[in-house]
Amino acid sequence: MGRGKANTSVPAKASSYGQDDRLSKLPDDILLTILEQVDIRDAARTVMLSKQWRYITSMLSKLVIKVSSFEPNKDDRSKITLDDLDRANSTMREATKSILSGRSVGQYALRLLSLQFYLGEESISIAQTVAHTMESQMVGSAEFAILTKKKHAQCTEDDMLFHGRQLTSLFGACPKAFGGLTCLKLENVSLNEPDLLNIFSICRRLGFLRLYNCDTGILSSLEVEHPQLGELEVDQCRFERVHLKWLPKLTALTFEIWISQEDPLSFGYVPLLQSVSLTNIGLSWHKMLKLSEFLDSATISALQLNFKSEKIWIQPEGPKQLLPVFCKLKIVKLIKVSEECDLNWTMFILQGAPSLEELHITVWDHFCEMMMVDELRRQYAYSEEKKGVDWEGDPSDFKHHKLSVLKIFGFRPEDRFVRYVRSVIETAVNLEDIFLFNKLVCERCKDNVPKASRCPWPKKQRFSIRNRITNGMNSFVPIHFPSSSSHLCTGRSRSSH
Repeated sequence: MGRGKANTSVPAKASSYGQDDRLSKLPDDILLTILEQVDIRDAARTVMLSKQWRYITSMLSKLVIKVSSFEPNKDDRSKITLDDLDRANSTMREATKSILSGRSVGQYALRLLSLQFYLGEESISIAQTVAHTMESQMVGSAEFAILTKKKHAQCTEDDMLFHGRQLTSLFGACPKAFGGLTCLKLENVSLNEPDLLNIFSICRRLGFLRLYNCDTGILSSLEVEHPQLGELEVDQCRFERVHLKWLPKLTALTFEIWISQEDPLSFGYVPLLQSVSLTNIGLSWHKMLKLSEFLDSATISALQLNFKSEKIWIQPEGPKQLLPVFCKLKIVKLIKVSEECDLNWTMFILQGAPSLEELHITVWDHFCEMMMVDELRRQYAYSEEKKGVDWEGDPSDFKHHKLSVLKIFGFRPEDRFVRYVRSVIETAVNLEDIFLFNKLVCERCKDNVPKASRCPWPKKQRFSIRNRITNGMNSFVPIHFPSSSSHLCTGRSRSSH
């Protein structure tokens, strides 16, 4: 949806303030573009710099209002109190009312309305304001990111249930607002099963749903049906099993951290599903997943598996088993494979995915995220077995004709890495490029990693690695050694909104 009448001239009132300034002489579209790129709080302050900008905010086609913009001490969140969050939510409510009520009905199209706010007394008023806007104006995409004032780690069972009751009340008070949403992000709520299913029935326009630390009770089940849902993220939810029963428009699925001892996910009618991302910490009681059984009838084109630097939780299988689900697979990303692991086991993916074009592997023991205390590892049932997995396949006679790119992040000049790259070259006869990145680090742990392990290799070492890989092989595949600094990771924060 376009801006509607966004490039019409600014109301004549602007000229009543006197002589034009430089900002006022800018074209409307440029002013709109500038304001749509800044935080709403900064935008509100900026309009005071120019006569023209005092009126142009009502012409914006994109409104993103976040409660985090009104929180104090943003550089040190540990100092923020619950009273601070209450005040921020109240300010958020008033800002939402002021901004939305100032828009002329039907004059300018609102392409995106995105709100982030806390569950609380103020949230009903915020949602009701949005409902009124939806009734009086054309709103293209509408998004709610509903936060809780307690973080995941601070939430008790009673907190989760209390949040669930708050959310249920909010839905009951503002069904029209939720009925117009295209994106919904929830966290830290425990609902009765009928109340959770009610979300899917009320939010009929929903195209994106994120559930972070949500459930209907520990080891409960969730069955998902929705006619419009295109993207689903289920992160650290305590379901024993999630069944994607009927999602005719689902294209992308992210599923992170499960507690089930069996397959935590099953696929029903998902004809458009293209991308699946799975993340888990392989504990001692977790089942080894067989992707041929796990994916079942889903034939995807992109697969990402994140092992969080712990035990590999995927069971290698033969091509006969994998071909039905891997026949359309074009890109695979294996993230945070432990540095203890050999990489030869990944060859089963090549054998089972004849259409694979790119294989990315990140080898990284990310100490900032890993459980390092032995006593706590035993307490939380971290696996005491080796983190790698055995694979007995014989790729000597197998040739892959589609793979064009191999990327290894965290490559080390060790024999096991060299042997692996040689195996891929021998197998992938049409390989076009190999990218070998040095060890990855994040801002928090970079000082604990020797500089030589995260800086680009010297020219002489790059020459030596290239020779070791290609020695005795009739291969002219370019081997690149990009700098890992451009892939410096910042670590993961609280659930992203």
